[in-house]
Amino acid sequence: MLTVLVVGRHASEVGATEPGSALEVLYAGDAEEAVEKLARNRRIDAVLILGSGDARASVEAIAEDVTAPPPIFLAQDAAPVAGAMVLPSRRLEDLLARVVEALEG
Repeated sequence: MLTVLVVGRHASEVGATEPGSALEVLYAGDAEEAVEKLARNRRIDAVLILGSGDARASVEAIAEDVTAPPPIFLAQDAAPVAGAMVLPSRRLEDLLARVVEALEG
């Protein structure tokens, strides 16, 4: 099972993955909450940052505060940030599928 931490102000409102899925999705509202969840949960395989406003701050906070952070992915509407891969989609389902592909590929 892969675990992805989705970060964004409205991340928890996006919805859950389907039952029986091999993907667990955790949510964080902002960079501070993301860093806390990453510190407490070593089994997070990737971070997906939604929205463009906080992307740079989130990536920088994770890089600064988390030893050996997992891969970080950004939604299409985010500006490129060093240390993160921008994915060509805005729909959460598509983004999560691309994160899984990148992790398994």
